[in-house]
Amino acid sequence: MKITDLLVTLHEREPLRDTYPVPVQAGGGLLRLQPFAVMTIETDEGVQGHAFLGSSVGVSETLLSQVVKLIKPGLIGRNPLDIGAIWQSLWKRNRTLETQAIGAIDVALWDIAGKVANLPIHRLLGTCRDRVPVYASSWLLPRHEDYVEEALYYRDLGWKAYKIHPRFIAKDDIKLCAAVRQAVGDEMDLMLDAAWSYSYEEALRVGMVIEDLSYFWYEDPLAETDLYGYVKLRQKLNVPILATEYLPGSMYAYAEWIRQQATDMLRGDVALKGGITPLVKIAHLAEAFHMKCELHDAFNSLNNVAGLHVAMAIPNCEYFEMLLPFELHEYGLLEPLSAQVDKEGYLPAPTGPGLGCAIDWERLNRNKVGEMR
Repeated sequence: MKITDLLVTLHEREPLRDTYPVPVQAGGGLLRLQPFAVMTIETDEGVQGHAFLGSSVGVSETLLSQVVKLIKPGLIGRNPLDIGAIWQSLWKRNRTLETQAIGAIDVALWDIAGKVANLPIHRLLGTCRDRVPVYASSWLLPRHEDYVEEALYYRDLGWKAYKIHPRFIAKDDIKLCAAVRQAVGDEMDLMLDAAWSYSYEEALRVGMVIEDLSYFWYEDPLAETDLYGYVKLRQKLNVPILATEYLPGSMYAYAEWIRQQATDMLRGDVALKGGITPLVKIAHLAEAFHMKCELHDAFNSLNNVAGLHVAMAIPNCEYFEMLLPFELHEYGLLEPLSAQVDKEGYLPAPTGPGLGCAIDWERLNRNKVGEMR
């Protein structure tokens, strides 16, 4: 089997029902949607592999150019089942290739491998379970009451956990975390994702409070470059620290975090870590140290399906993230993941071959605006 072509189709996003704010760290304002991009790898046996490029709000020109102009020429003629060799060859160019570009290629190749074997990807990885508990992961909400209402809504649906993306003002975030805990009681696990927004002193104060509130984890309180701060913080807190979403070097950089005992759990997704291939290795690395590897939202709906396959194939992921609002983060699929969560708050393992989900081609092609080869 050989790769014969790589095609990217571009589609205008249909308007959102509501407007959503951009985090202050990303420039503020309201979300502006860019074209939606679908990448297809074609083979001489007619098997295709798919991946969505970019984030839930669109794809950059840089990412498109890298996939089509820099990566594609080296893929043509290769065996798509040589996934490990292809990933290694791409990762050697990670100083000039975006990690998301490498990850998209890897996801599409695993999609092909599953279809060739007529098995879901998690079967190829080594299935550990047939369902995983989910948590609702908040967007930025204007009032404390809005977080409380949202947490209660998902608690009543049977979901086991809720994560707060706060306003990133330490004193206010403390009040918010207390309000949500008081509202839901002990019935839900609660997490706080500070998105690298605190100084060390702020992170320590917030951490001490949410420790007393029995929060399940404390995610990315400091910048990913502050390894020294993470080591000090972990020595002073008992609430588990989860780090880190952004980490240049992907799986290779985690060795030092583990060696210095800078975090209690590792973080990963197929976009920012470069695909299914390295994400599984990160999970296995964590498992060797009896650590959790919690999977992060992977920026678009098909990436999240890929992450779900990994969650089914590893024993050390406690929860699967479901980022709100679903309208924004589940675009392009006929049956979004949120619609598959059962009354007990679990998401079942995919059963179809490859990624095992149906792309909503009819909807996408209504708004097709171009293609790149």
